Amino acid sequence: MKLIYTHENKLLVENARNLLQMEGIETVMKNEFSSGAAGDLAPLDTWPELWLVDDTQLAVAKTLIENMEEQANGPDWRCNNCQEINGAAFEVCWSCGNPA
Repeated sequence: MKLIYTHENKLLVENARNLLQMEGIETVMKNEFSSGAAGDLAPLDTWPELWLVDDTQLAVAKTLIENMEEQANGPDWRCNNCQEINGAAFEVCWSCGNPA
């Protein structure tokens, strides 16, 4: 098994896990509930980790995660329906549910 992704935000790690799962790539999440140990452990040691089960899928998994990060770091967009500003990671408007 190889560590494929880690981040302080558990939702981002879960998003990566879901993305890989939709592509048929099996992963295991570690440190899922360890954030309460921050203070006794270094904060970095409590971040959730996503581990790849099949090392032969490493290149595909890395590409998918890199694409996810690029999309999340893109420009914000304005909803055509309600004019609300949405972060690049949102595919639908958080306010009215209209697609990007």
